[in-house]
Amino acid sequence: MTAPFTPPQPPHRPSADQQAPDQQSPEYQSPHPAWQASPYAAAAGAGGSVGYQEDGPGMKTEVREAAVIAFAMAVGGVLLGVLWWWLAPEVPLVSDSSAVYLKDTEGEQAIGVDGTFTLLALGFGLVSALVVFVLRRRGGIPIVVALTVGGVLGSLLAWRLGIWLGPTQDVAAHAREVGRGVTFSAPLELGAKGTLLAWSLGALVVHLGLTALFGPRDPEPEAYQEGPYGAPPA
Repeated sequence: MTAPFTPPQPPHRPSADQQAPDQQSPEYQSPHPAWQASPYAAAAGAGGSVGYQEDGPGMKTEVREAAVIAFAMAVGGVLLGVLWWWLAPEVPLVSDSSAVYLKDTEGEQAIGVDGTFTLLALGFGLVSALVVFVLRRRGGIPIVVALTVGGVLGSLLAWRLGIWLGPTQDVAAHAREVGRGVTFSAPLELGAKGTLLAWSLGALVVHLGLTALFGPRDPEPEAYQEGPYGAPPA
């Protein structure tokens, strides 16, 4: 006696209402929606590769601007030298045919010469920092280097130009020329060579303060940023 033959059941196929939704339909949801919406995937699709947008004008442009700033400050040393020669007090000397002496031994004219140069250099540093900040608010290391180097070069040029415009450096020949007992002016000199840094220091301090108070700010970081695999579980 044999068992009756039972044909196999056909595989169950879902009806049209039970079929999986089309991937193109709005009801379809990807198993990894966060991965599909990942900013890296969007960036790769838009630009072909994932990269970062460059911040600022670029290093080459910053170096070029810094070179222009340093050159302009160095040329400005001509004006500083002329003003120093014009405004610095005269140091009176007198000769007795054997030696040259200070006419006023307790006078402060020599200190005034250094002070005049220092005040003028600080004023030039203030103006330089204001102009640079108005033209280049972002700042940066090249700008700081330009203010430092330009201030030193401008001060050196002003120092040598003021000496050249002032009385002759040959004090003995000048004393013989004017004669015994006649007062004449001493050559311009900087007793404290540290004043040559006043322009750079003034420019750096003012530019740093302006950048800290009115410079551009970095955007505040968001409190929460969704990761590539979706939000963490609550």
